[in-house]
Amino acid sequence: MRQISHHTKIKYLLRPRRFAAFYFKRESGIINLMIKIIAGGKKHSQEFESAISEYEKRLKKPFDISWEYVEEEKLNKKLSNWPFSGKNFVIICDERGQNISSEEYSKMLEKAFVDSKDVVILIGGAYGFPAEIREKADFIWGFSKLVFPHMLARTIVAEQTYRAQEIAHGGHYHHA
Repeated sequence: MRQISHHTKIKYLLRPRRFAAFYFKRESGIINLMIKIIAGGKKHSQEFESAISEYEKRLKKPFDISWEYVEEEKLNKKLSNWPFSGKNFVIICDERGQNISSEEYSKMLEKAFVDSKDVVILIGGAYGFPAEIREKADFIWGFSKLVFPHMLARTIVAEQTYRAQEIAHGGHYHHA
């Protein structure tokens, strides 16, 4: 049987088409890449829950997302001790970040998956993140020059992640 690298397998799975699962073998066993979102504040409010869950239902591996909620007061302390390592591709949502297109976001996620990195997206509370945490991130993402409440930022991340999936798979959701 012909052996191919995990990079080749990932590129194959990310080419434009629908797929059911995204698993590949590595020395340590079966790996499933994910997008983890760590958000400051409480769980989604009901006003935003239905929109976020609608996009989550549409996601397919490797674009699965999981949420972790940390009280705003404790978030920066948690992240100051958090191991920012080469195993993750860390994106911080911050008004001072770089504006990118949906296509660029899709390519960014694809590259992280090809590099076998889990994606971690950090959404801060009302006061954002201190400079020492922003400096540790791989990318600082600003949605626009406008400032959004963090519940709306969560909805934007969920929608843009679904849109990135559709772009990567050649789906019909994104009309460029």
